[in-house]
Amino acid sequence: MEKRTLLAVVLSVMVITGGYVVQNWFYPPAPQTAQPQQVQTVQVPVSPVVPPVVSSSVVPIAVSSAEPAPIAEERVEIKTALVRAEFTNRGGDVVSYKLLKHKDRDDYVEMVLPSANRERAFSIALGGMGAKPLDELFHVKRISETIVEFYRDFSVPTTTGASPIYRLTKRYELKQNEYLFELSVTVDGGFATTPFDFGGVAYTLVFGPQIGPKFEKLSSGYEYRNYYTYTNGKRKTEKVTEKGPTTLISRVTWVSISGKYFTFLAIPDGTQYQISLSSAPVLGLPEAAHVYMTRPVQKSSKFTDTYRFYLGPKTSADLAVYDSADKNSFKLSNMGLGSVVDSSGILGPLEFAMKWCMVIFYKIIPNYGVAIILLTLLVKLLTFPLTKKASEGTIRMQALSPKIKEIQTKFKDNPSKMNVEMAEFYKKEGYNPMAGCLPMLIQIPIFFAMYNLFNNHFDLRGAMFIPGWIPDLSIGESVWNFAPFKIPFLGWSDLRVLPFLYVGSQLLYGMVTQTPDQQGNAQMKMMLYLMPIMFFFMLYDVPSGLLLYWIMSNVLTMIQQLGINKYMAGKKKHAKAHSGPVIAPHRKKQE
Repeated sequence: MEKRTLLAVVLSVMVITGGYVVQNWFYPPAPQTAQPQQVQTVQVPVSPVVPPVVSSSVVPIAVSSAEPAPIAEERVEIKTALVRAEFTNRGGDVVSYKLLKHKDRDDYVEMVLPSANRERAFSIALGGMGAKPLDELFHVKRISETIVEFYRDFSVPTTTGASPIYRLTKRYELKQNEYLFELSVTVDGGFATTPFDFGGVAYTLVFGPQIGPKFEKLSSGYEYRNYYTYTNGKRKTEKVTEKGPTTLISRVTWVSISGKYFTFLAIPDGTQYQISLSSAPVLGLPEAAHVYMTRPVQKSSKFTDTYRFYLGPKTSADLAVYDSADKNSFKLSNMGLGSVVDSSGILGPLEFAMKWCMVIFYKIIPNYGVAIILLTLLVKLLTFPLTKKASEGTIRMQALSPKIKEIQTKFKDNPSKMNVEMAEFYKKEGYNPMAGCLPMLIQIPIFFAMYNLFNNHFDLRGAMFIPGWIPDLSIGESVWNFAPFKIPFLGWSDLRVLPFLYVGSQLLYGMVTQTPDQQGNAQMKMMLYLMPIMFFFMLYDVPSGLLLYWIMSNVLTMIQQLGINKYMAGKKKHAKAHSGPVIAPHRKKQE
């Protein structure tokens, strides 16, 4: 009996021990403690100017998985033919994204501008827009030269006392010859039955604090930030102010922060995210730009969200590839990303035609300054017939001026009768008084199309005309920068030559084209001298390419006008020589 009892005890111990071994082998227990430096609370606001949208009392705890927990920050670099991206395992975020095909001062264009509080791009906050982004050290798994994963386990306490463990994984995939990349966010809770819920949302993916390139101050002339959404084939401009975020709860095809030459586009998957846009300043960056994509609660224990992001130049050539599935690695089609490129509206076709001609000239002579001069010459040649007709009309107007003054004097007390007589007189003489205004009216749409072309055409960014003087046709040239001093009221900190050349050419242009009857007109004289001075202040900081066009236009117009004047003088002399002597009838009677 004692042997049987002893055998039963031994067998019981073996069964219990074996059971614990099997249980620990297949279902390892989750550690209940964490290192103090890895504990985080997610409900601290990112910035005092951005109020929390969703609050949560749930405090996730970062826990160690089967492998040792990371003890130091690690940086990972992915370099493609177009970009060099740098990631940190602290949250699995992006800290740098440089464009290798585009220069900015002495370095490549940086598309992710940092803030003083070390805010990072593509961070995740477990909670709503006001939650603090994750700052734990993630594990790093390098899949390939262009793919990297960051993952970390989190224990999420619940009201029932259970603490299910979720693994959060961020997977970045870049392509060799594309600016668009993919970010997958996977949450895996294993057999957990508790939803991944933090105050009514799962998480918020944050891009910020600002897209590049670096700037001193945002302004419509040099650099700006526009916010766009694209839904059902239509682009919409979103009004975003510093007072508070603009929230959109809809399925958008994409959302964008767009600058003058570069753009950021976020393309979420089919989930209905709450998308918020904000320009509220952050520490050390008074003009910020954020996109928040808040993911709704997912009831299942495992889910994957796939986002695609474009960080690159705002050019039709680079964006149009996502309208055809066979032209991009992600097989995207009909995305309409090219809608972020600004156009001249109804003047768009005119701008496109001038851009096409300018590019052709650049291929012949690879200097955009020369291309602008040749484009100006082409415009003048095409408009020469109208200019010639207007000049002839002006000379004709001088010949008719005595009769016109006679009618005006005769019917000065009867304006209606005077207008009728003037109309009859113009009809009899076959003269159209508006003919002289036609070239000026044509110049107006050409000027606005040119302005938009020189202000937004990507190829003009950094395009040099004359080394040491005009290194960039897309901005104002400078021969002396006296910053930080600025001229009071004007805010100028550069001495520029082109605005003075413009004033001189405009004054000479006015003198050459001025008619004899205008020379004695005080009002016309005031317009001749006052208008160029007014435009001097208005155009002082415009792109140097635009001023180069206008100066050359004035010079070529003066040459045209001098040629037309010489031609008309010769024609008048010839007509007088072949008209024969004219004998007045009353003088014949006197004889």
